[in-house]
Amino acid sequence: MRFQFLAFIDARETGNLVDQFRLEPRMRANMRYPFRDLLAASIFLASGIGAVAQPAPTLKVGVLTDTSSVYADFGGQGSIVSAQMAIEDLRGKLGNYKLELVSADHQNKADVGMDIARRWFDQDGVDVIVDLPNSSVALAVQNLARERNKVLLVTSALASDITGKSCSPTTAHWTYDTYSQAHVTGNAIVGQGGDTWYFLTADYAFGHAFERDTTEVVKAAGGKVLGAVRHPLNTADFSSFLLNAQSSHAKIIGLANGGNDMVTAIKQASEFGIGTGNQKLAALLIYITDVHSLGLKAAQGLVLSSPFYWDQNDATREWSRRFMERHKKVPTMVQAAAYSAVAHYLNSVAKAGSKDSAAVMKAMRDTPINDFMTKNGKLREDGRVIRDMYLFQVKSPADSKHAFDYYKLLDTVPGEKAFRPLAESQCPLVKGK
Repeated sequence: MRFQFLAFIDARETGNLVDQFRLEPRMRANMRYPFRDLLAASIFLASGIGAVAQPAPTLKVGVLTDTSSVYADFGGQGSIVSAQMAIEDLRGKLGNYKLELVSADHQNKADVGMDIARRWFDQDGVDVIVDLPNSSVALAVQNLARERNKVLLVTSALASDITGKSCSPTTAHWTYDTYSQAHVTGNAIVGQGGDTWYFLTADYAFGHAFERDTTEVVKAAGGKVLGAVRHPLNTADFSSFLLNAQSSHAKIIGLANGGNDMVTAIKQASEFGIGTGNQKLAALLIYITDVHSLGLKAAQGLVLSSPFYWDQNDATREWSRRFMERHKKVPTMVQAAAYSAVAHYLNSVAKAGSKDSAAVMKAMRDTPINDFMTKNGKLREDGRVIRDMYLFQVKSPADSKHAFDYYKLLDTVPGEKAFRPLAESQCPLVKGK
């Protein structure tokens, strides 16, 4: 037994103890405990010190966004700020977890986004990724997250396929999608007499899904789609595309694009007289930052849908005040959603008592979403967050009373009507149930 204890102690220290024991008989006689108990006590203390020194477990949030290109204004650094705010607000609920945030620019390239996500998952210990503007990037990273059993909070990308045929058990599609935008905004425009459409479409997954979902709305209401033209992402000159749309004589030119592309298209459309006569523009996806960029004179009258407006009520104003103190810009629906999604995820980790993806996703589905932008929202089995959507109209300069006083509420559309019914879903997780 003595040999086993000695095996745990530095050989030099053992030798010193033995020599001292041998050379000082009076000390040996006065010792209260036998030598093996002294060694056992030393081992106990050493093991106790080791236990105290164990590092706290880390929970790491990654914001994968566009900080340098066409979608940087409505997401980008603002989404990073929002995610950090959520981490700071929820830190006290996560026990001994050490919370960290990392961020990166995916450059609107699916391969770049995949490389970053793969490194985060496989090497850097990232547990959850949030934001993901650009549906092509989001769909690619969603496949990887499914393989790695990691949680994905898609707050920027819109393609309804994210919770349709490409759905994943570890993905939450948080803010909106092409189906909701098409149905809330598209139905309103068709109801106002806009029954013939021509699309100006971003030529990638988001634009294609937007054109498809809005076409379904127009046709279901008895309208017609006269054609479409597709443009590359981050287009500087829309002249030829706008001339094609104008020559169609459609009542509505539907802009199935977003960010700087949408803003540029609206600005250049005015040069051709589009939007002022019988032909109107329908901005199917517009952010408050876009309205600010355009100015109220150019944007007035535009109809849009959103789950969030900073000046909607006391709760939205209070959160937005905190955001603007940090970011110095008015928050978009995407930036508000980044906070909402990360906060719900962290609360669910606390509820589950684990960061295991399956346990956290179950807690996220079981817990209603109630925060400054969502009341009694819920996360469905297909990954779609169901919440009310709001139909707004951009005010005229004369109607705007203070800074960023841009929207007038026209209607509230219940979540069950705004989003695709589960019975119509193509998601393999729920199809046929």
